[in-house]
Amino acid sequence: MTEESDQFDPALHPRRPPPRDDEVRIAAISIGSNSIRQIVADVSRDGSIRVLDEMKAAPRLGEGVDETGRLSESAVRNALAALLRMSVLTRQLGAVRTEAVATSAVRDAENGPEFIAAVRDTAGITVRILDGDEEAMLAYRSALAHFDLATGRAVVMDIGGGSLELALSADGLLDGLLSFPLGAIRMTERFFGKNRGHKELQALRKFARKELRASVSRRDWHGARLFGSGGTFTNLARIILARQGMPRGPGVHGALVTRAELELVLDLLQGMSASERQAVPGLSPARADIIVAGLAVAAEVLARIEAREMVVSAFGIREGLLLEAARVTPAVADAGEARIRSVLQLAERCHYEAPHAQQVQRIALKIFDALSERLELEPDDRRVLADAALLHDIGYHINFEAHHKHSYHLILHAELLGMTPTERVMVANVARYHRGSVPRSSHRGYAALDRQLRRRIKRLAAIFRVADGLDRGHAGAVEDIAIELTRSELRIKATPAAYAYDLRLELWGASRKADLLEATLGVPVHIEAA
Repeated sequence: MTEESDQFDPALHPRRPPPRDDEVRIAAISIGSNSIRQIVADVSRDGSIRVLDEMKAAPRLGEGVDETGRLSESAVRNALAALLRMSVLTRQLGAVRTEAVATSAVRDAENGPEFIAAVRDTAGITVRILDGDEEAMLAYRSALAHFDLATGRAVVMDIGGGSLELALSADGLLDGLLSFPLGAIRMTERFFGKNRGHKELQALRKFARKELRASVSRRDWHGARLFGSGGTFTNLARIILARQGMPRGPGVHGALVTRAELELVLDLLQGMSASERQAVPGLSPARADIIVAGLAVAAEVLARIEAREMVVSAFGIREGLLLEAARVTPAVADAGEARIRSVLQLAERCHYEAPHAQQVQRIALKIFDALSERLELEPDDRRVLADAALLHDIGYHINFEAHHKHSYHLILHAELLGMTPTERVMVANVARYHRGSVPRSSHRGYAALDRQLRRRIKRLAAIFRVADGLDRGHAGAVEDIAIELTRSELRIKATPAAYAYDLRLELWGASRKADLLEATLGVPVHIEAA
């Protein structure tokens, strides 16, 4: 660890706002077998992380270590150059502390200590070499802060270039830390030489299966929830989302990947040449040569605990390192609370009009509760509608004109914890269609989605447009609504608030936006004063 300074000096960093009183600015660097990653962030006492900047390099320190026992000269040279750049960024951003760790490749190489000394001399960074348990613990600490691990059994899986780490927990309490020499680079070099056929893949999977069988009890961890962190899983999620027609904007944190989807992608990539894999949408070309080995190991972990699916985490060792450096012990995250907090933070950053957003949310949810069965909507859709209501006007932050489209892009690219990428896309689209044209096949972002997702978005947007119209003047003039749905019509009767002059504007606003709801229900919609 190196202390850059005791406090942030605004004079030295005029373009960067200082951290808040309850925050500390920290740089975290993870030196892995495949890549080196840096994150500079302000970490608060409650464990929330506000990222300022990130940097990444892929010197492949782990290449050839199993064969030669040493880090190659070219990999060391590239790594030192990257770390020097990261050191400069750390100083420019005014981080008061730098935490750097090295994992499997440096840990296993004969010249690992020489490399650590060179990093200190060249970049002024002191690096701590992690053992396998420490590596697994950091991944677990990060998952604990971002997912609900408070109930049931959970397995946090991190696959790097040199090793696989598993953290096993029950009801939020850590039960075990395991490390295996099953990293993506190591397995690629061992099993995929000149040939990358089915025979080689099966040999790799058999080896991984044997390693896992000796340490992971199927009886104890059968059906545990599985969380995957690392480039193998974020690339897997991006491939699957691309195959579903999802836009590139959303992050993959919280994405759900079934075991069947993993096996399908593994089979697809295994049958491709290296050049063909580099062109696969969602797959980083720099990872194309090692992704098959990483996915094969992941598939065997799922098979060992007989998990039907896993959740992808965009957070890993670096974020765990930030929390450790800030001396924050993360509370077990509640996905619902994290989601509400993230949505409100985004709304507040964009200076949303809270009374209007809350009024529209209240009306929209009341309409949803009355029509959800008829529209075949699920409880999860109610949460999407609630979030879209709070965020639908944040596009004003950029410009009034076409603010619904700006809202769409702001939501799509936001970091919203507790929300899957699919849910984020739904929230963004429902917010986008609160005004203007209804969803159309000519709208690229909407048309690329699968049919079922488009259907859910359209039905939620139909409800939302009417709810937004019922607060057309942003005055909270509607006190309550009564809903009468028959086979031949829908009647929405609005009761005015005590201070409301009349509801002429609100009735007009809702009626002119009821066309989508009429088309969706297949009956006329009448909106009137009670």
